[in-house]
Amino acid sequence: MNKMTLDLQLFATVQTTLLTTSGNSLSAEMKTFYDMVLIDEVGPNLVHDQFGQTRDIPKNGGKTIEFRSFTPLAKVTGALTEGVTPAGNKLDVTAKTSTVKQYGDFIVTSDVLNLTSIDKTLVETVKLIGSQSKRSLDTVTRNVLNAGTNVSYCPKIASGGTKTEVTSRSGMDTTCRLTVDMVQRTVAKLRAQNAPTIDGYYVAIIHPYVAYDLMRDPEWTDAYKYAQPENLFKGEIGKIAGVRFVQSSEAKIWRDSTCPAQSGATPAYYGVFSTLFLGQNAYGVTKVEGGGLQTIIKAQGSGGTEDPLDQRSSVGWKALKTAEILVENYMVRVESMSPVYSATVEAN
Repeated sequence: MNKMTLDLQLFATVQTTLLTTSGNSLSAEMKTFYDMVLIDEVGPNLVHDQFGQTRDIPKNGGKTIEFRSFTPLAKVTGALTEGVTPAGNKLDVTAKTSTVKQYGDFIVTSDVLNLTSIDKTLVETVKLIGSQSKRSLDTVTRNVLNAGTNVSYCPKIASGGTKTEVTSRSGMDTTCRLTVDMVQRTVAKLRAQNAPTIDGYYVAIIHPYVAYDLMRDPEWTDAYKYAQPENLFKGEIGKIAGVRFVQSSEAKIWRDSTCPAQSGATPAYYGVFSTLFLGQNAYGVTKVEGGGLQTIIKAQGSGGTEDPLDQRSSVGWKALKTAEILVENYMVRVESMSPVYSATVEAN
């Protein structure tokens, strides 16, 4: 009997690593550890948040944030009349508001799984929800940006190099690939709209499949024969024509009835890719202070009468998040197709 009591106490010590001596709450040390595991999973690929204004709403400051911008003053083209004071001008402020929303998910594991699993179940679960939260929150911002109205379509390119302009997504075909020339045209558009740069460059968020097409353009190849570009941003693959390209598999892909039809195939439409060209202050992202991404771990035995046999534990995440386009003219969405990948790629 004494031997059994000793063994059970040792077993209890192993199972209460997550518990404090006072009961079933997660210890501060282990909470910090699992938060860091989640942060490690989330950090590297939040590309769509990387280039926006970040504004936090103070705790107890409501759910709505206001982004304010001043309209540029018109040029003065008429000369002053000697001795006469002009009428002067007025400030024009444009305000945009956005309301944060809460996102989250969780996984429940059983005591049997925790006891018999070969893997470190809790750590692996935190990694999984970290990956999920990363992709989810990145997509919240991505979808807002891709709803912008400042859009250009890559032209059709015939075998002889002749280009035919396209005015809609459905009017494209697989020759409508992103080229250095289209990048240059987009830069010209941004500059004509007085879009400010980010540290001297515009930034483009590009899908790896589109990057493949672009980097096979002879103009891209020639630019990189002798250059040794320095990459400054997460996921950056290079720069050309005043644009730094940041690669992300989460760049938007459409494959629906708005896309060109694909005869005799399933699905019935080709995939169309978005490349977002961004200037400074094109958009904003925000969260409530203290309500950013959080890990929530409920240890086995913390469920009270809802879990009378201490059979369940759970791992979850939640976050408050919103995003808003601030100046349409400071960003351009360029849509393209790929002769290699549009027939098989999946929408995201």
